[in-house]
Amino acid sequence: MTGNAIEINGLRKTYAGQKGTGPKEALKDIDLTIPQGSVFGLLGPNGAGKSTLINILAGLVVKTAGQVRIWGFDQDVNPRQSRAAIGVMPQELNLDPFFTPRAALEVQAGLYGVPKSQRRSDEILALVGLEDKAEAYARTLSGGMRRRLLLAKALVHSPHILVLDEPTAGVDIELRQMLWANVRKLNEQGMTIILTTHYLEEAEEMCDEIAIINNGEKVAQDSTANLLGRIDRKTMVIHPASAAETLPSGPGMTVTKRADGAIVITYRAADTPAEAVLDAVHAAGISIRDVKTAEADLEEVFLELTRSR
Repeated sequence: MTGNAIEINGLRKTYAGQKGTGPKEALKDIDLTIPQGSVFGLLGPNGAGKSTLINILAGLVVKTAGQVRIWGFDQDVNPRQSRAAIGVMPQELNLDPFFTPRAALEVQAGLYGVPKSQRRSDEILALVGLEDKAEAYARTLSGGMRRRLLLAKALVHSPHILVLDEPTAGVDIELRQMLWANVRKLNEQGMTIILTTHYLEEAEEMCDEIAIINNGEKVAQDSTANLLGRIDRKTMVIHPASAAETLPSGPGMTVTKRADGAIVITYRAADTPAEAVLDAVHAAGISIRDVKTAEADLEEVFLELTRSR
């Protein structure tokens, strides 16, 4: 092992085009390394190639070119071992409505060749909060319970890597919190987590490292902190003690006034120190009642990296 849970080199996937159209490149020469034990975010707009990449990792789509190593196993040389190292919680609710949760886990474990003596169906159902629904038919479960069951099915073979494809899309706050609590617990136990999500605040909070894919190309990969640091834009919100007659001004500052009377000043820290901003506020004769600052969030980074591509 190299310390990486997944290593991808020169990965390409080309789909044959429809009649009258040329072939479509879904993935274009992707290089990607995912460290062991990390929570790794895989982000990108719709149609960027995220699902294609996940399906290749899961063995559901055959790549056109490149090398994929999962937990040290080359996907072409050791396909069974590489598939056994990864579990995928899909976005789609693909459950047999006539299976109970316990039966669904037993069947899934059998498909992975897990001996009966080593199956942990009841333990996994308890982990996802479905122990009291173990013998209920899947068709009677709520949407949130079905999503929990998808997570349980991904865990039956004790994979080293868990892929969560939009796990909280359309779920309520309670289920979202339960899912993240489980993810943190699994990660603390050493499992590598790969997350795709449209909720960028989730990625910002959960992920150690993030890769952004757009139009089949990797446009960035870095630690979450470093990605956020790429945009040196800061915002200072000044709440004056009384209505401001004159707005502050200064080089490198963009100043607006909100309907509630607050003054919003945007600036770049590398060019304009916070002290200069406050000096401009005082020079305008403004007495400060309260002040708040904010840095760029992941959504701004995401838009900046994908806007021109």
